[in-house]
Amino acid sequence: MNKTRIYLDNCCYNRPYDDRSFKAISLEAETKLYIQDNIWEEK
Repeated sequence: MNKTRIYLDNCCYNRPYDDRSFKAISLEAETKLYIQDNIWEEK
């Protein structure tokens, strides 16, 4: 079975704590949290 690998740089871990008034930052924060939740569900 092929698994998708996603590489995240270190700044993504702080993205949920950044100012989400900008649409791009908000989307990046939500995406990071979505990926993180899916990783935890796989285990």
